[in-house]
Amino acid sequence: MNNIDESIFRAYDIRGKYPDEINEQVAYTIGRSYGSYLQEKYNKNSCIVSHDNRLSSESLSQNLIKGITSSGCNVINYNLTTTPMNYYGRYLNQLPGIMVTASHNPKDDNGFKFSFDGMINARGEMITDFKNYTLTGIFKSGLGNVANNNILDKYIEYLKYSIKFGKNKRKIVIDCGNGATCQIIKKVFDNSFCTPIYINEISDGNFPNHHPDPAVKENLQQLQKAVKENKADFGVAYDGDGDRIGIVMENGEILPIEYFMIMCIKDIINNVNNKTFLYDIKCSKSLDDYIKFLGGTPICYRTGASYTQYKVHQDNLPFGGEYSGHIFFRDRDVDCGSAIYATLRFLEIMSKTTEKLSKIVADFPKYYSTSEIKIATQDQIKFVIVDEIKKYATKMNYPINDIDGVRITYTNGWALIRASNTGPNITFRAEATTAEGVKCLENIYIPMIKEINQKLSN
Repeated sequence: MNNIDESIFRAYDIRGKYPDEINEQVAYTIGRSYGSYLQEKYNKNSCIVSHDNRLSSESLSQNLIKGITSSGCNVINYNLTTTPMNYYGRYLNQLPGIMVTASHNPKDDNGFKFSFDGMINARGEMITDFKNYTLTGIFKSGLGNVANNNILDKYIEYLKYSIKFGKNKRKIVIDCGNGATCQIIKKVFDNSFCTPIYINEISDGNFPNHHPDPAVKENLQQLQKAVKENKADFGVAYDGDGDRIGIVMENGEILPIEYFMIMCIKDIINNVNNKTFLYDIKCSKSLDDYIKFLGGTPICYRTGASYTQYKVHQDNLPFGGEYSGHIFFRDRDVDCGSAIYATLRFLEIMSKTTEKLSKIVADFPKYYSTSEIKIATQDQIKFVIVDEIKKYATKMNYPINDIDGVRITYTNGWALIRASNTGPNITFRAEATTAEGVKCLENIYIPMIKEINQKLSN
């Protein structure tokens, strides 16, 4: 198909710039291919479709649906939702589905998160096979039906029914980032055991106040200010499609996502039979240390919400999370990867104590680390750069974990170099027992990455 840029097919979704790489014609073709693929490969003739609030999402969704139905596949259209709401729609109907979203990417990006065999998104070889199928351009023809439906009330009930608050009502600030959570947030928290304060709660696909990615410190500045000004117990921020969370403590400092995960695991561990918990390769060693301290078993796995979601299901784990803020709870009847649900669970934990959040985490294992540093490169060479770093580490006889990129272990820390699956970047993160140790790792690997990048780019 000459209207499809192959580079939009990534490790766990389809994503690109609108309208150059992702546009209405591309959406139609993806839909036609998806509907045909479901019928031919999975013997399914119906699916779920919904979209986030990006400016291009509704138009892309409409053309995606046209493509799907023109293959003879039926669509249940939930229109504007968060990504976790789309997952719930799949679960409720026991059908695969597509979510039109670019998640935490810039406002001019868009794309598709999709599944073939149920709720868990396609990833890796599944997407490669779908790409190859799409590029052949040989699709089925038919006339599928569209049923418009609304999932909001059922979804809110689903989120809240297992939550059991304690005695201490907390004041929280919620930053929706003007994203897809805006349509649902007040219906959840106005009737929960808390005093909510909302910021950036007006839906706006231009994301006028800050970029909708809570994993980036700069995007939490407004929340930090609001938490301190309102003397709140903590604050939360969501990404554009509502499946990532960031947290700010009562003192205005950012809570490391690993500390949030530790608090959740600590709350869960005595109530589950399987005491194995998953985290991704970007996460701090503090998480590994504390899981073992609690008597649990840690699993370090590859980055990517689709992979995390798949692994926690495959191994029947009660909990898994990522450095980026994707959190998956499976310890109760609810099976959920929602940032809103993560907030409810955290609110439940905090309602059972009067302690300040900063004091609760004061004794957690402490390491010094960088943020996730992105180094721009080209999609065609980013994996080659990682391979070159891996060769260096192997030559030096350093212990490595290459499940996703290469994580190089030292006696006092580690460095991670991996190719981003959502853009043309190399991502770097390092951690050590001292600030000097972190700086040393930065000074070794960042110049090395840039040098290799320059050589391969020429």
